[in-house]
Amino acid sequence: MKMYGNWRSAAAFRVRIALNLKGIPCEETFIDLDAGDQFKPAFLAINPQGAVPAFFDGDGPPLTQSLAILDYLEDVHPAVPLLPSDPRARARARSLAQVVACDTHPLYVPRVRNYLMQAYDIPKDRMMGFVRHWFETGLKTLETRLTHEPGTGRYAQGDAVSHADLCLVSLWVGTGIFGVETAPYPTVRRIAEDCLGQDAFARAHPLRQPGAPA
Repeated sequence: MKMYGNWRSAAAFRVRIALNLKGIPCEETFIDLDAGDQFKPAFLAINPQGAVPAFFDGDGPPLTQSLAILDYLEDVHPAVPLLPSDPRARARARSLAQVVACDTHPLYVPRVRNYLMQAYDIPKDRMMGFVRHWFETGLKTLETRLTHEPGTGRYAQGDAVSHADLCLVSLWVGTGIFGVETAPYPTVRRIAEDCLGQDAFARAHPLRQPGAPA
């Protein structure tokens, strides 16, 4: 298996964690997003969206979108499950994952920030306020649901790591990068810190990848 990613990509981070948890070796090639390598013809031929991750398993075409890749890994490597077997619990885990991957993360990715700053002449400090707003909205949603819904256990869904935790951790790590206040979200913090204390999560951490700042 091979993957194109970037050290700071939250989406690639999620996939990296799943690969580690399932014990699947994967060769990762890092795309320099700051240099714009994702928009060069060679990479656009792999993913026309110009985004990472792009994932290869054998000789087939690439898979894109982190949640789709996570589902694929779940189907082809089910021995270490990252989704519950109970349909309702499985749906809840996916719902929590999508709070991050579908409704929060897409609002602060570089291509969105850069477009808004250039098209509407938004200064960087105001853009950081926009980013923190959406971080806080996603974190508040997670905290409310995790606190009040009965499915929460040691992890976001029950007592086993699921896709929900991979997404939660990918959001949590970004709070330090963007200066987001985390005190109002103790349940999110508890789960994130539990996960990040585990080797599979720690080895996947953005700051432990090639190209990351010291």
